[in-house]
Amino acid sequence: MHHRWLLLLACFWVLFMLMVASKFITLTMKSPEAYGVRQASQTILPETEKITVTEGKKFHVEHQPTAEPSRSMSPVDLLHKKRLEMLQSVCRNESLGNLSHAIISKFVLDRIFVSDKHKILFCQTPKVGNTQWKKVLIVLNGLYSSIEDIPDNIVHDHDKNGLPRLSSYSISEVHERLDSYFKFLIVRDPFERLISAYKDKFLNNPRFEPWYKHNIAPVIIRKYRKNHSNIKGGLQFQDFVRYLGDPNHRFLDLQFGDYIIHWVTYVELCAPCEINYNVIGHHETLEEDASYILKEAGIGNLVSYPPIPPGITHYNQSKVEHYFSTVTKRDIRRLYKRYEGDFKLFGYKEPTFLF
Repeated sequence: MHHRWLLLLACFWVLFMLMVASKFITLTMKSPEAYGVRQASQTILPETEKITVTEGKKFHVEHQPTAEPSRSMSPVDLLHKKRLEMLQSVCRNESLGNLSHAIISKFVLDRIFVSDKHKILFCQTPKVGNTQWKKVLIVLNGLYSSIEDIPDNIVHDHDKNGLPRLSSYSISEVHERLDSYFKFLIVRDPFERLISAYKDKFLNNPRFEPWYKHNIAPVIIRKYRKNHSNIKGGLQFQDFVRYLGDPNHRFLDLQFGDYIIHWVTYVELCAPCEINYNVIGHHETLEEDASYILKEAGIGNLVSYPPIPPGITHYNQSKVEHYFSTVTKRDIRRLYKRYEGDFKLFGYKEPTFLF
């Protein structure tokens, strides 16, 4: 009898141990999350640039996040990376408002020239070597075999130069090109660019484009020259600056039409905060930047940028000071306010020596 109780007790003990072991095995097989250990989260890759179409065939392109610098980046690569980072940083500065942002309207698409063969978009910014870049694209599109063969009267004749504008494509085709083509533009110190436009259009070249001297200049003189009784001597630089710095300048712009592209801001011309440009060249470093752009676009072995005359791209501070010496500080400040976005987006210093 005593042995039976011992045997029964031993059986209960074995069953108890089996139950404990089973419970332990079940607990250890549970998901790690049951013990406060989270599984590694998925890595979300940056989205590619997206274009959204709004009413009136207007577009918006989101900038891609800037990639982390590679350890093998050359000084030139780093320079261009910093330019794009500065652009994106200023674009995010909401305090500038319309000074840095523009709608991608037909006006902007008219400024962008296309090479479908090599998938390149070039936004035209007058007074920064724009003519030479057009010649490069004309050769790439196959109309002429070399830059030297292109007649001067063909370059700006858009019916004959074989350079389609982005505005000539359908909405879906514009989407595709803005999303996937190599895109670039060239900029220049904004005030020096205005001096160049003034000299070219009102002093040096009225014979080939007489409407600047005979149609535009008299209108600006009548409205902005302080001594209205003196309208002789042609347009003076201070008249030009008063017109450009006037917050109501658009009233005259509408009368002048497309001619104003020579002094419209880079923001209005190319919408740099809305279009994700791959490279932003600077006129002051054009010789180095031209080679870089051709290489990045994958066409460096197909065409060369025309030779640049010595000193033509050098920023001439004394020239800027000379021209602005006849302009009042008030008019200079108003002018800077209009072009402030261009100064800040592209890293040009505020011309404090003028203020």
